[in-house]
Amino acid sequence: MAKTLITADDLDAIALGGAFLGTGGGGDPYIGKLMARAALAANGPVTLIDPADVGDDDLCVPVFMMGAPTVMLEKLPSGTEIMAALDQLETYLGKKATALMCVEAGGLNSTIPFAVAAATGLPLIDGDGMGRAFPELQMVSFTMSGISATPLVLADDKGNSVLINAVDNLWTERLARADAVQMGGAALVAAYSMTGAQMRESILPGTMTMIREIGETLMAERKAHRHPGAALRTRFSGHHLFTGRVSDIERKTIGGFARGRAVIKGTDAFAGREFSIDFQNEFLVARDDTGAVLATTPDLICALDADAGMPVTTEQMRYGLLIEITGLPADPKWRTDAGLNLVGPAYFGYDHPYAPVETINNNKNVDPD
Repeated sequence: MAKTLITADDLDAIALGGAFLGTGGGGDPYIGKLMARAALAANGPVTLIDPADVGDDDLCVPVFMMGAPTVMLEKLPSGTEIMAALDQLETYLGKKATALMCVEAGGLNSTIPFAVAAATGLPLIDGDGMGRAFPELQMVSFTMSGISATPLVLADDKGNSVLINAVDNLWTERLARADAVQMGGAALVAAYSMTGAQMRESILPGTMTMIREIGETLMAERKAHRHPGAALRTRFSGHHLFTGRVSDIERKTIGGFARGRAVIKGTDAFAGREFSIDFQNEFLVARDDTGAVLATTPDLICALDADAGMPVTTEQMRYGLLIEITGLPADPKWRTDAGLNLVGPAYFGYDHPYAPVETINNNKNVDPD
């Protein structure tokens, strides 16, 4: 049986890796790291288990935050909300959870489940439903496997909670998003309850280990006084899309999402060029000054501070910030027809077709690494 004990000492790397894989969204993992650190200090380490070690009939439950990442910077969760959501879902199902799951391997939702696992004593499964972060609730590998998001419970800091049963996962997103907006723009959620057999068929395995490895790489490179971008691209088959300074940023919280566009003026090898990134919580499309797409959803567009080498989220983007943008290939499940229907460019209203980041950038030969 593959088990790993996660201690408070591991949380820095996990939070950094989650921030990088969050592709600009998913909420600031620092908040979740603080929650997890307090829970681990009070209750001891979390056991990370392999999906193969879960029984077929065991109940597996993802726990996560839903809402605009910008809201979470000012509306910090107390920790009781997510416990209330899990407890009410278990009461409705008439069954206790056997193991917990991450819904996404990015941002705040890569660290919050560690806090819940420590508080409940439940193991956390090594895997998730995205392999990154996506903005909408139905955008998970569980949906592709026909697993219902409902029953779903949202809970807020005021003690309110909502139980949703919906006809499909898109309707769950619409209803839950409206409730999260009314709850102040963000809420804590327990949903997508599934059996161990369903979990193994639908999960993207190994991603909790991967985010820790990404974080460890970031920390090791920075300790060696090297920018971590090149090492991460080498390790995870990434592409250096561009480096530049933010010259304009448009960002609004609309309908429960942080939406906007950043314009970046190229520096170093990219001097004299201009680039842009569109985002809806997460970075969706990166383009150059000719309008050509350099990377597009579902592939990952990841930002690092070009000076300090730390991950940059959409809410941290600001005028004058020097950033380095890396493109990573998405999990193969997202490149299928079913995956592209859920998270491809057309879903977000773009008229360009999906093309793999490695195909685009090998052809353009823009990677100076």
